[in-house]
Amino acid sequence: MRKLFALAIVLVAATVAFAAPAKMAWYVSAPHPYFDAVRLGVEAFEKDYGVTIKKQVGPDWNMDSENTGVLALAADGYNFFSVYPSDASAANGLYDEIVKKGGKVVNFGASTFEPTPASFAVMTDVKAAAMKAAEFLIGKMGGKGTMVNLLEVLEDPNTKLRKDGVAEVLKKYPNVKMIEVAGVKSEQEAAEKIEGAVASNGGFVNGILCTGFVPTMALSKFLTDYEMKSKKHIFGVGIDDDPVILGAISQGYLDATIAQNTFGHGYLSMLALKYLSEGMKPTAGKYKVDSGVVLVTKANVSTYKADLTKVTQAIKADLPKIYLTK
Repeated sequence: MRKLFALAIVLVAATVAFAAPAKMAWYVSAPHPYFDAVRLGVEAFEKDYGVTIKKQVGPDWNMDSENTGVLALAADGYNFFSVYPSDASAANGLYDEIVKKGGKVVNFGASTFEPTPASFAVMTDVKAAAMKAAEFLIGKMGGKGTMVNLLEVLEDPNTKLRKDGVAEVLKKYPNVKMIEVAGVKSEQEAAEKIEGAVASNGGFVNGILCTGFVPTMALSKFLTDYEMKSKKHIFGVGIDDDPVILGAISQGYLDATIAQNTFGHGYLSMLALKYLSEGMKPTAGKYKVDSGVVLVTKANVSTYKADLTKVTQAIKADLPKIYLTK
């Protein structure tokens, strides 16, 4: 009898814990155009499911700031978090505190180092995307010449993956010389470094690759001005789909960009949290949710968004079937 009574208490306690209200929060490291795009997906999720998400933007890319911000939200009762990790290693310590208290964390946009307390990482396969961009650019260059690889902030956990992906592609092209420039934090700095790289090589740069949003914005403007003045074309490939970038592609100054599924990063990470809050569990071996990319060129600049929408809808349908279990 005592055993049955004890079991009943355990079951009731488990039910009470399970029924605790889910308070969901979306936390990003610092102001950035990428996060503005992701936010649109979060807001669409709110509208579709009738829930309110606490949306908070941190002051910088420092992990101490992220610890302070997320833990303050947890102290206010938030227990389900969609987070962009400021540090791929140190964020695991923060997540561990959340999970030990019964909460859940889903990474979006970047992954923490595995093993990780995070349930999922909804993100672009950034290494594969960088490799796709590099292959396309080198193809435009005819497999030879000088290429500038302009990387964004080194603190971003995605930067090393992009750097490694480009280096892997270059192993196949011995006739391509690469000039690597890293640590770009502003559009002005990116513009200066692009101009410096071209000038230091006497103008003999055949292609420029940017795997971050800020450098791509600078590249779009640089290539437009450069070709209009010199009547010479430098092949260029970037990332993301700001109107400035798309305009440069439409006019033929920029050759391509990798469009990330930023809407999906926001929408799908929140949807995964919703399922977790309802008691579903991550499927073993299904931690990374590849949100997909589309290579945008002049040929599909007006239609690529439909392709990304199809990807989001397909993953939305797959989440409770493939990525989660009851």
